[in-house]
Amino acid sequence: MREILPALNGWWSAGSPFGLATVVAVSRSAPRDPGAAMAVGPDGEVLGSVSGGCVEGAVHELARESLADGRARLETFGYSDEDAFAVGLTCGGEITVLVRPVTPERDPAFGAVAESVAAGRPVTTATVTDGPAARGAVLAVWPDEVRGTLGAPGLDAAVTADARGELALGATGVRHYGPHGERREDAVSVFLHSYAPPPRMLVFGAIDYAAAVARIGDFLGYRVTVCDARPVFATPRRFPPGTEVVVDWPHRYLRGAGTDERTVICVLTHDPKFDVPLLREALRRPAAYIGAMGSRRTHDERRARLVEAGLDGSELARLRSPIGLDLGARTPEEVAVSVAAEIVALRWGGSGVPLTGTEGAVHPPSPFEDSSSPKV
Repeated sequence: MREILPALNGWWSAGSPFGLATVVAVSRSAPRDPGAAMAVGPDGEVLGSVSGGCVEGAVHELARESLADGRARLETFGYSDEDAFAVGLTCGGEITVLVRPVTPERDPAFGAVAESVAAGRPVTTATVTDGPAARGAVLAVWPDEVRGTLGAPGLDAAVTADARGELALGATGVRHYGPHGERREDAVSVFLHSYAPPPRMLVFGAIDYAAAVARIGDFLGYRVTVCDARPVFATPRRFPPGTEVVVDWPHRYLRGAGTDERTVICVLTHDPKFDVPLLREALRRPAAYIGAMGSRRTHDERRARLVEAGLDGSELARLRSPIGLDLGARTPEEVAVSVAAEIVALRWGGSGVPLTGTEGAVHPPSPFEDSSSPKV
């Protein structure tokens, strides 16, 4: 959705109606996560994707119908064992898609949401998908502002509170309420789509490996900063465009930097005078991943110094060292792939072993998914 929002905002600003299809729920080996979107413009132009190609044709027709009659639709697509070439997901799994018409009259906050996402300001959209409420109704929720309505003040209040909580986590998914926002009822299904600012990747040590890690971090959607105390190495031209390059002592920079539970910290300096004070700071603050480069011997020596510096076992257990998965990597680019693979595996609970040696679902469930609740 982030990728197509600028173009959609152009249509919206010009008053051109379009059909918007959004994945609101998935199961098993679905090809796209909740929040994936496809739009169909007034002239039939298609932007985005909800399934990577499996059901786009059918969704295109639903979007055109929604534009024609002004009604939102909820459709589920799954794999057909009887006819693998029927309209469905040839890769297995199941996706539920909400298709709705979008115009300035129907969704007056759409432009403000798009502008907030472009500016990196956090915002959540809450859209009714099913139940005794207007399907397709949208409530836009910022930390300090709300626009729109889902049709009932109590429902708006309950959804607003939940949307702000989900926004803090960067979570997206369906939540259930009573018609007037009752917490213990599930008559109304509402899709909360959080647009939190991109997570940060902090790379310490301006070496060739750092340039490769910064490049793959940007590819994965992180806002990347490279920091090194040596100005001769910490120069913007050595790193991909858009990378923030900072000349400072790593531990001092980190002490003043904001981190949260989504932040990734990669320590590539492998020099005790940098590593020890930096890791002492990093291992005592919020972060999703903290990895440090070095050989087994370097790791053992570094760990001993960190113990001397006062870190306990629970703090040291957070350190991923030597950094990355065992891929046999040699070049900076290959090492960057192994680091990225470890970050992704840790985020989603992957094992890191070849899929040919595993059983069950290919895609693990989202940590934000409430498995006890209905999908929609």
